[in-house]
Amino acid sequence: MPVKRIAIAWLATALLPLLSCGRPAPAAGADPGPVPAAPPTTLSVAPPATSDGYAAVIRAVMPAVVNISSLQVVTTYEYSPFMVDPFFRHFFGDQFSEFVVPRERRATSLGSGVVVGDRGTILTSNHVVENAREVKVAGSDGRGLRARVLGTDPRTDLAVLRVENASLPKAALGDSERLQVGDIVLAIGNPFGLGGTVTMGIVSAIGRGSLGIADYEDFIQTDAAINPGNSGGALINTRGEVIGINTAIYSRTGGYQGIGFAIPSNMARGVLESILEHGRVVRGYAGLGLQAITPDIARAFDLDETRGALVAAIDPRGPAAAAGLRPGDVIVSLRGRPVASDDDLRTQLSRLKPGEKAALGVVRNGRRFEAGLVLDEPPETAGRRERRRG
Repeated sequence: MPVKRIAIAWLATALLPLLSCGRPAPAAGADPGPVPAAPPTTLSVAPPATSDGYAAVIRAVMPAVVNISSLQVVTTYEYSPFMVDPFFRHFFGDQFSEFVVPRERRATSLGSGVVVGDRGTILTSNHVVENAREVKVAGSDGRGLRARVLGTDPRTDLAVLRVENASLPKAALGDSERLQVGDIVLAIGNPFGLGGTVTMGIVSAIGRGSLGIADYEDFIQTDAAINPGNSGGALINTRGEVIGINTAIYSRTGGYQGIGFAIPSNMARGVLESILEHGRVVRGYAGLGLQAITPDIARAFDLDETRGALVAAIDPRGPAAAAGLRPGDVIVSLRGRPVASDDDLRTQLSRLKPGEKAALGVVRNGRRFEAGLVLDEPPETAGRRERRRG
C-alpha cells in the first residue's frame, strides 16, 4: 500500500536548491414559544467568525511548533574496488568477507515537533529522529537548539525530545476522543524544509488502522494538506488544542493527495507520560493471540458479522487464561466500547498499563458473557526486573 512516512532524508547538497529558492423565524407578533436550551460546546463548533479567521488561534499555537533536523549516519557494506572487477569476482566469488568494505553515509532528516511541556519537552515522530547522532530544534525565533532524545516508541511512531535550559512556548494537548468527522482542523509543520506552514481541512475519518505504518494504529484521517517534513507537527482544532501528531500520507506520487494521517493526542499523551516516567513505554500484557474475523470464519463460528477479534491462542500463564478465555472465543467489546477488528483490540489494549482491569465482552458458542481481564507486565519486562533484584 502506498502509504509513506512524511519526514524526508536528504543529503545537505540535495537540500540547497530547494531551500533557495435552523428553523424559520416566527411571524411578527407571534408567540415564539419556548426557547431551546443551548447545545453543549463540542470540538465541532468553531469559534465565532472574525475578520482575521483563524489567525488568532494560529498566532497562539505556531510558536510551539518547531522545526527538527537530525543527523543520521547510515552504514552500508560494499565490495572493495577489486571485487567490482569481473575478473577478480570470477576467481574469488563472494566468499571472502575481507573484500567487503563498510561505507558511512551522512544524511539529514527534516521534520517537525510540538512543545508540550514546561521544560522544553517536545513530541515528534519516531522516524524523524530514528538512529540520529545529533538532533537540532529551530523555534519560531530562528534559534538553533540542541535536543536530547528522552525516549522513542517505534510501535506508535512517536518520540519525546527535550531542549534543556530553553524557555519555549508550549501547546495544550486536547481530547482526541471528542473528535467527529467533519470537524475543522489545521496542520502546522515544516513541509519541504520551508519552515512554519499552516494548512486547513476537516477530519475525514477516525480510527483508521491496518495501514502498515505502525504496530498500533488508530489514526485520524484529514484532508488538511500534509507534505514531506510535516511529520511530528501539530494537528489542532479551532480552539488551538493539539488533537493529533501528523505522521504519514497516502500517496502514489510522494506528495500530498488529500489523505493524511495523524496519531490521536490521547495515544500520544500515554506515550509521553510513560517515557517521562520510565524512560520507555510500559504497556500491559494480556497473553492473547488475536486473528481477524473473515466472512468464512464468521460463518464457521455462526457469527452475524465480522466485527470483533477471534482468540487464536492463549498464553497458559498469562492474564487471558486467568480470566477464563479460550481459543475460539470472540471478543466483541472492551470496557463497553465495541471492538471493530483484531487490530482495533490490540490498539485499545496497548493503552492499558500493568495492573489495570478491563472488562471484555466475549461470545462463546453463541452465548455472550463478560470476562474480567487484569493486565500484567510483558514477560521480558518482568524478567529484567527479576534480574535486577537478583
